Amino acid sequence: MIRSAHIDTFARDHLPAAEQQPDFLLDFPDVRYPERINCVTAFVDDWVANGQGGHDCLIAPAERLTYAGLAERVNRIANVLTRDLGLVAGNRVLLRGPNSPMMVAAYFAVIKAGGVVVATMPLLRAKEIAFPLTKAAIKLALCDARLADEMEKTKPLAPVLDRVVYWGASGADSLETLMAQPGYANFAACDTAADDVCLIAFTSGTTGVPKGTMHFHRDMLAICDTFGKHVLRAVPQDRFIGSPPIAFTFGLGGLVLFPLRVGAAAVLLERAGPDDLAAAIKQFGATVCFTAPTAYRNMLGKLAAHDLSSLRKCVSAGETLPGATFTAWEAATGIRIIDGLGSTEMLHIFIGSREADMRAGRTGKPVPGYEARVIDEAGREVPNGVPGRLAVRGPTGCRYLDDKRQADYVQHGWNVTGDTYVRDDEGYFIYQARSDDMIISAGYNIAGPEVETVLLTHPAVAECGVVGAPDADRGHVVKAYVILKPGFSGDAALTHALQEYVKATVAPYKYPRAIEYVTSLPRTETGKLQRFELRRIASTPAAPAASKMAS
Repeated sequence: MIRSAHIDTFARDHLPAAEQQPDFLLDFPDVRYPERINCVTAFVDDWVANGQGGHDCLIAPAERLTYAGLAERVNRIANVLTRDLGLVAGNRVLLRGPNSPMMVAAYFAVIKAGGVVVATMPLLRAKEIAFPLTKAAIKLALCDARLADEMEKTKPLAPVLDRVVYWGASGADSLETLMAQPGYANFAACDTAADDVCLIAFTSGTTGVPKGTMHFHRDMLAICDTFGKHVLRAVPQDRFIGSPPIAFTFGLGGLVLFPLRVGAAAVLLERAGPDDLAAAIKQFGATVCFTAPTAYRNMLGKLAAHDLSSLRKCVSAGETLPGATFTAWEAATGIRIIDGLGSTEMLHIFIGSREADMRAGRTGKPVPGYEARVIDEAGREVPNGVPGRLAVRGPTGCRYLDDKRQADYVQHGWNVTGDTYVRDDEGYFIYQARSDDMIISAGYNIAGPEVETVLLTHPAVAECGVVGAPDADRGHVVKAYVILKPGFSGDAALTHALQEYVKATVAPYKYPRAIEYVTSLPRTETGKLQRFELRRIASTPAAPAASKMAS
């Protein structure tokens, strides 16, 4: 094993045993890294050393940083961490803040100093913040001062936390004041090993209690040199933009790592709803967009008001991209969305194809450097066309922080993602459902997301979620929770129309026997539909209003 730079060995001590980890494919030519690397050198310092320090790096409505400007800010924060706050290599540091240049600088400073980043979503509440603090034994946090109220409420819930330093605050103990000290402009990157942990990313909780996933310095580069290099293929002239929080690994890759790996610029928005995103694409001349299917669907109705002609690439992930959205976006913009399947466990996207190879309704093929297969319950590969569990392996993989669920995710050396897929004869992977989203009704296996995809093509439906609801006769029935577009009424006539619409589009047994009209759907902060919460609601005994339900 390569000598670790970590003095605090918590992260390495809590990695899964070697035999519980997946097989890592490290022979792919583009992921062969030196034994000792600090990934921040590749993302920031090398560009400055190569004479590109004056190029735009991070662009926000209120400020703009060049690569040299980011390098200095990273160095100043790294000096604060090590000189003033006592950080030693291997310490974990919690970060809290919206997408901003300061958040990115803090992120890289922790890693450059040899620490381990644990970033959290800005909207989390005290109880939710306390969980990663306690699980990862975090003593230090850096936080945007605008989030101080909830951060302060967290302290009694997580006694392990010793200190919080705020940026955007005034006073002698603010991060900016500490950063301004003389002699802090330079910092030598910690001599970390390629397989030193630099990130613990917590899952978003779509399946229940969040899990901490541990990633190495080499992993941060590997996602750029596989998906970024071979599928996305960005260039230094690109400007990236998007909606996912940096604390979400989809946002980390799409808005930080991918652009900085190629010397491009990233536009960082604190507010990135569909209206904000569409306006900012025009304002900043963005060329590459990362967001969720729901946002692309919403922006379709805003194209007349917003000029998106600067875009040349669009990437979707977080949840499956409906074929109807893919087709409509291409018709309206001429851009074929790159659909991607990734996971926090794998760090980023591992299935997805170049634009020219994308097919509506298909996720794509394995990203170069990764392998994927569809397996049965015993782990045996199934024939093309047969649904089964998706298994994948590559240069990144699942390493849970001290979690018994490691044995569920990693089986026989493969990462078993919890998704049900079919592979067709051309090698494309076609999403069916999360494995726990399959609805068994009167002996039929029905994929909830497939029914959602059909409903979303109906002109009355804005959003929907489909799960199984307990039924005495059928075991479960298909139930749809539907948000209507303005101008439509959720009456019995519309319910019948939606049911007939589904029957006419897919096998009739898949139609929703129950439809409930709602004003919102449970989602994580990253926008993922929480079907487990819908299943809980559907399983709670209640007499639905007659106007909201039809059988």
